[in-house]
Amino acid sequence: MENICALATPYGVSAIAVIRASGDDSIKLISSIFSGKDLTKVKSHTINYGYILDKDNNPIDEVLCNVYFAPKSFDGENMVEINCHGGTFVIEKIIKRLLEIGFRLAERGEFSKRAFLNHKADLTGVEAIMDVISSTNDIALNASLSSLRKSTLNLVHKFRNDILDILAKIEVNIDYPEYEDMVDVTHKYLEPVLLELKDKMKEILDNSKITNVAIHGIKTAIVGRPNVGKSSLLNMMLEKDKAIVSNIPGTTRDLVEDNLTIGNVTLNLVDTAGIHETKDLVESIGIKRSKEALDSCDLVLLVLDSSEDLKEEDKYLIKITENKNRIVILNKSDLKSKIKFDNAISISALKNEGMDLLAKKILEITSINNITKMEGNYLNNIRQIDLMDKAYNSIIEAYDACLNLVDISLIEIDIKKAFDLLGEITGESYEDELLDALFTKFCLGK
Repeated sequence: MENICALATPYGVSAIAVIRASGDDSIKLISSIFSGKDLTKVKSHTINYGYILDKDNNPIDEVLCNVYFAPKSFDGENMVEINCHGGTFVIEKIIKRLLEIGFRLAERGEFSKRAFLNHKADLTGVEAIMDVISSTNDIALNASLSSLRKSTLNLVHKFRNDILDILAKIEVNIDYPEYEDMVDVTHKYLEPVLLELKDKMKEILDNSKITNVAIHGIKTAIVGRPNVGKSSLLNMMLEKDKAIVSNIPGTTRDLVEDNLTIGNVTLNLVDTAGIHETKDLVESIGIKRSKEALDSCDLVLLVLDSSEDLKEEDKYLIKITENKNRIVILNKSDLKSKIKFDNAISISALKNEGMDLLAKKILEITSINNITKMEGNYLNNIRQIDLMDKAYNSIIEAYDACLNLVDISLIEIDIKKAFDLLGEITGESYEDELLDALFTKFCLGK
């Protein structure tokens, strides 16, 4: 393996920084510019004091070197972690020195990719690492740690083992029909087996879609006609002046985005431009983007001005959001109300009133509180859920074919497809393009 290095801590001034280096010759190379012990002769998993030296053997910085010998390291390679002082100039000098002696800069996620290729972790495990780093609430953190402890891997393996058992019995029946002591795999035998498998996969998918909201956040669009208080609502929710507030309609002309955690729900908020008819070219572009955000969001916060009668723009937005996951918010509750709307939340963004009711409604509508009852029976991200969904559909096709008495050798094709798709979740079957797409989303140094 090539020798790679990267800064593993955030770039910028700090007390301590960690530079990670890995590869077949990484320990020997760093030992050649280290003033302390011979790192090739120290014990694995030890911390060693000394200095990193420049070309003229002058000290660059006082450091501690953590040494890990293969295969007992994060990525399964020889590895050194250099703990240096966190000044940007010092960091750059040390990395430049490593490049001079034979290292190259690591790509995003390359250490984790090596861990996967060296069988130190499965795909669910390396994805869980990034989920831990990006966790924004307790449920997200606990779910990610659960996946690190192989709960996701074990869950997928259980399904694959059940499917493998079905495939093995089918193969024996086809290839060795003379074995009288084997189960006779008929349509009558397969039907309840596939039905049970289908129902279990459906339960996992339902649980996973709820959990994914907690882990990765729910895309939430704040919509309404101009001047109903959308930007004021955003500022109230964030407790800061993120959006410009004005009584002039059309002030918000583009999407304003931020994140907010309420309890164990992270909202990826988008404050949209007021949706209405306009001849202003710039404003119309903002309205077009608002409609696109509305189409792609998971939750709609529809804001109405309760101090005014419903206008045509309000009625239009009520209609186009009626089939969405929606919370209707009646703003300006400090004024006399002229609107009644079932199950709406009344707030006053101006006076910062009603946030507790809105937070309660958000927790209720996202079903987050049910997650603690799921006991780890879920998947952690969209990639995993998508593959499970495809595997589930393959089992549905196999089940329907069984009901229609299709030849069992043809039913086996759909069952085998489900088995392979589940293997992609853990990385037991994969394409290089998948790895490239996955690991480029990781942090540098990870």
